[in-house]
Amino acid sequence: MTDPEVVVAPYWELTFDADGDVDAKQRDRLLQQVPERGVKDLIVFAHGWNNDRPGATRLYSRFFEPIPRLAPNARLGYVGVVWPSMRFADEPIPDFPRSAAAVSPGPVLDQGTLDALLRVFPGRATLIDQLARMLAQRPDDEAALVEYGRLVRLLVELRPEAPQAVFAADLLAAGTPQSEPEMLLGDTADMCREFARALAEDSARAEGEGEGGRAMVGRPQVWDGAHELLRQATYFAMKRRAGTVGERGLGRVVGRLAQTAPGLRVHLVGHSFGGRLVSFALRGLPKGVRTVKSVTLLQAAFSHYAFASRLPHDTRGSGVLHGQQNRIDGPLVCCFSRFDSALGTIYPLASRAAGDAHAAAGLGLPRLLGAKWGALGHDGVQAVTGTKAFTLADALRTKLPVSGCVNIDVSAVVKRGGPPSGAHSDICHRQLAEVVLAAGRIR
Repeated sequence: MTDPEVVVAPYWELTFDADGDVDAKQRDRLLQQVPERGVKDLIVFAHGWNNDRPGATRLYSRFFEPIPRLAPNARLGYVGVVWPSMRFADEPIPDFPRSAAAVSPGPVLDQGTLDALLRVFPGRATLIDQLARMLAQRPDDEAALVEYGRLVRLLVELRPEAPQAVFAADLLAAGTPQSEPEMLLGDTADMCREFARALAEDSARAEGEGEGGRAMVGRPQVWDGAHELLRQATYFAMKRRAGTVGERGLGRVVGRLAQTAPGLRVHLVGHSFGGRLVSFALRGLPKGVRTVKSVTLLQAAFSHYAFASRLPHDTRGSGVLHGQQNRIDGPLVCCFSRFDSALGTIYPLASRAAGDAHAAAGLGLPRLLGAKWGALGHDGVQAVTGTKAFTLADALRTKLPVSGCVNIDVSAVVKRGGPPSGAHSDICHRQLAEVVLAAGRIR
């Protein structure tokens, strides 16, 4: 069934809640109609931090648009995964409209972000209102920051028995939490100051490169860091949800597809936290299912060691998804860009703060970027033996490996966007659609 907002057909949607439960009517329609429509290759795309279904649908339509022309003889079908995540409205998406209300002076929460917070954290309106008030008033005392940190922690906390509670970590090592991150348990004032310094440096760098900096250029303000703490705590919750939806939700649906359409070839694509979602879907596949023929990660927002069997800084530890690339009957392709400042600057700082803070004590931000706390979308898969590396141009003029991990530097096209996220959402390019087709050997 074709959605009027999507330019490709046949197109289906799968909607999941935060615990990975799927809309049963949508699932059953997909299971019935995929074999009826004679689909041979099904491309399943999971968004990252979109605020609502219309935003996700626009992304899918824009990304999918060139594919029918690139593979005119393929019997293709398309699925858009919709799950409860959010993006702070001050983060631009190239070529997508941006509301004038999305940019507020200083750390004040804009209306779009407030609406998104209310949508993804139902029942916590009072907490959100208190946080918004504090960011607007910027009280000048340490006690206020301590209280602010307590409220942020309450916003994202889970019941111990909640399914999402065990999906937080990217690394399996001593000291890596599965529940509450260090940034919510440590000294709030120190964390806010550290975020503020990183934001000021990133904004000044963007100003020098002509991207247009934010108001904090020059002197870091602690409440700018407090705003970033809320953003990162929220994204920690979205990251946790992504793993839950992938393993408990999408993986099981793909398993059902293997039963109802045995010859179907499934190709998983994920942007940002959606990359984590489709990767965790591999863990949710029933034993023996080889339906997934490729996985393509676009600016994936989780650890570059997630697929490693041993961690360089702790040989007793491993990535939470180590070996899962072997569940794919094809390659795991990771696209990354040096222009993604969301993953290159703030992500390592937030990841360090979410993990073993003592192990990283004294490390400056530049050393963090390419080492312990890096993201897949910034420098690709790390510490996995046999990983192949390509530039985008080389990847498009040669045949990609038929298995294993593949890194592709896509900085040639993923390069637009200003602070605070840089080019993180600059993914709607014909060349990236070509990568998806090449990874899946779709002709």
